[in-house]
Amino acid sequence: MPEIIYDIAIIGSGPAGYTAAIRAGQYGLKTALIEKDNVLGGTCLHVGCIPTKALLFNAELWDHLKEAKEFGIEGVDARKLNWAAIQERKSKIVAKHTKGLDFLMKKNRVETIRGYGKLTGPAQNGVLTVGVSADSKTSQVKAKNVILCSGSEARMLPGLEPGDRILSNIEILALKEIPKSLVIVGAGAVGVEFASIFRSFGAEVTLIEMLPRLVPVEDEDISKELARVYRKRGINFHTSAKVEKVEKSKSGITVNFSVDGKPQTIEAERILIAVGRKPRTENIGLERTKIKPDRGFIKTDSWMQTAEPGVYAIGDIVLGTPQLAHVGAMEGIVAVTKIAGKKGKPINPEHIPNATYCHPEIGSVGLTEAKAEEAGYNVKVGKFPFTANSRASIVGQHEGFIKIVSDADYGEILGVHIIGPQATELIAEAVAAIELEATVEDLMWTIHAHPTLAEAMLDASNSVYGMAINA
Repeated sequence: MPEIIYDIAIIGSGPAGYTAAIRAGQYGLKTALIEKDNVLGGTCLHVGCIPTKALLFNAELWDHLKEAKEFGIEGVDARKLNWAAIQERKSKIVAKHTKGLDFLMKKNRVETIRGYGKLTGPAQNGVLTVGVSADSKTSQVKAKNVILCSGSEARMLPGLEPGDRILSNIEILALKEIPKSLVIVGAGAVGVEFASIFRSFGAEVTLIEMLPRLVPVEDEDISKELARVYRKRGINFHTSAKVEKVEKSKSGITVNFSVDGKPQTIEAERILIAVGRKPRTENIGLERTKIKPDRGFIKTDSWMQTAEPGVYAIGDIVLGTPQLAHVGAMEGIVAVTKIAGKKGKPINPEHIPNATYCHPEIGSVGLTEAKAEEAGYNVKVGKFPFTANSRASIVGQHEGFIKIVSDADYGEILGVHIIGPQATELIAEAVAAIELEATVEDLMWTIHAHPTLAEAMLDASNSVYGMAINA
């Protein structure tokens, strides 16, 4: 039989890889998707975005039940949390979408190859070779183009190993019971989401963050509001704090840390390390190519091409782009579009939305107020609180606001920052507005349905000019 030469071989089946594979199939390219695990979907589907958000939804329902009497629902005082059932529901959601990916690969004629893929060197006569190891056997996959998307794994503090008390995102999602107390190191998206989940379920939660504020990549006003709400929820946190030592104790763990140089100690049942993720690029054959990793990350051009001809990189392993599933997915589309010779456009980093599913939720896109001022813009800001939004009153979630950062000279929308109900959904309008180069005035003349949370975006745009109707 003649040797198969694929148009594209993709190493890794997370959101970046499977999206690239589907788009390649849609373009009619002969595509191989190489995956080391026995399921498709990567970290996001199995031990990341999807199971975490399933737990967050359960936590939100549980919080609503605590306020049932306010909504005229009686007889739920004896409510009981069934943690095993919650975990089972989470697993069913993951299983459903795993099956969905298997179906999509077949539908788009993508060949799935099980095994660990790594580059064997540069292209020979325009064809790259990927070695695939599976069950102690090694085979070869040949392709005109290779897309690397091997993903990332949780960083641990030096000297610590994940286990039953010291947790990464993997262990915390598999807990057999809710801990009575939990310390979380890192107050980025992962840290504040798990803090929200376990506080809702009754755990004593303490966040320790090295930087001066919670969710440090967000606008400073967002961080202040989250801190205010977390205090109200009874979530403890220490910022400008450094973990010095973590030790196992008789009943859990002891954490020694310092805040502004002052030593402190806290004891808890478990500790979650949420200090970021490192790229998995150590054993994928980069040393046999022109690719020179930077702290493990791979540098690409705007079309996701690496220094090695025919080799592209997408997802969490890419230098300089956020480690977000939706970023990796779009990078996959960009790379495949380039390979297919179709019309496309690279990602604009300032148009990437952030979504954090803690309660209250956070959604943001574009420049923070501080970054806009640093960039030299004549900044004009509008802010509208959800307390003045009728739908927020109806759903009983008043915390937070929408903040629009704009250029006073031309009305350009530079950034939108939301904290409050459904913020992760509401941010989509702002992303579309910025992508389409809409101005604040364009938003002001856009009719928003009533009563909706989205109306807060209309009021926020009007508030830039001090003309909000409902405030």
